[in-house]
Amino acid sequence: MSNLKDIYILGIESSCDETSVSIVKNGVDEIATAVLSQMDTHANFGGVVPEIASRMHIENFTIVIEECLNKANMTMDDITAIAVTYGPGLIGCLLVGVNVATTLSYIYNKPLVPVHHIIGHIYANNLVSKMEFPLIALVVSGGHTDLIYMEDNYKFKKIGGTLDDAVGECYDKVARVIDLPYPGGPLVDKLSSSGKDTYPLPLPLDDDTYNFSFSGIKSAVMNLVHNENQRGNEIRNADIACSFQNRIIEILTKKTMKALKEYNVKNLIIAGGVSANSGIRNKFKELCDKEGIKLTIPNIKYCTDNAAMVAAAGYFAYNKKIRAGLDLKADANANMF
Repeated sequence: MSNLKDIYILGIESSCDETSVSIVKNGVDEIATAVLSQMDTHANFGGVVPEIASRMHIENFTIVIEECLNKANMTMDDITAIAVTYGPGLIGCLLVGVNVATTLSYIYNKPLVPVHHIIGHIYANNLVSKMEFPLIALVVSGGHTDLIYMEDNYKFKKIGGTLDDAVGECYDKVARVIDLPYPGGPLVDKLSSSGKDTYPLPLPLDDDTYNFSFSGIKSAVMNLVHNENQRGNEIRNADIACSFQNRIIEILTKKTMKALKEYNVKNLIIAGGVSANSGIRNKFKELCDKEGIKLTIPNIKYCTDNAAMVAAAGYFAYNKKIRAGLDLKADANANMF
């Protein structure tokens, strides 16, 4: 089935609570993807339970691999190489994915390509439109908030990052404070659209660096709710969500647009689960249109963890001769720099 000039990468993603397998051709064309989400299970506990997540990955992977190959009408013989998320993430979950990938690599004698989870999120944008360099990537997820300069494929220079909580983590904690169920981030986004910016929350780490800090605004929301309860005042959740989201959007856009100017870059990509946030998407679109910046944001299905992004990144890693042996280790705190 494979044409000699075409490269088919089988991607494997299990860094958290999504069991996902995907086949991507030449780094840009998604052939097929299969995902089994565990969200409903973990919602019962108010968050992801690592032990349960890793056990469910073990149960699900065979099913998901078969489903993906069937969807693509392909066999493992058609696959050029196997790409796998080796980190960062939950160690038990990563171990399952790495073991599946190394086993497939051994049985079918396919090259094994290690992919850093955040690099996967960045390359999800290539499934939307071909990335143009140089570019700035804003990575916003549950565990990461980073500004990255890329002058070419697989060349990364971190210019700023979070000093404490990541933006997605902060959203989920604020959601808990105002009694929204898990996963809270999307619900805060939705609620904010019906609220008003009436609460005087601080702008987090409003300085000249490209770093971020979200622990202060999280604490400010907690203190606000506590104090209002103590005074017997009504908690206007929609207004809290709106005030909170506006500060997050303001600091993300302020620092990102400043980086684009300083680095003289006309291409911006946004990556990670929080890139699905409608407020963030809309504000960046408005600012980029005004400044003549080409903005790329993944389709919603590519924002959250998925194997298509791993396979897309894996194509470029494969071309750069990045390989792993069968002794590939999962790394919960893997650094991409």
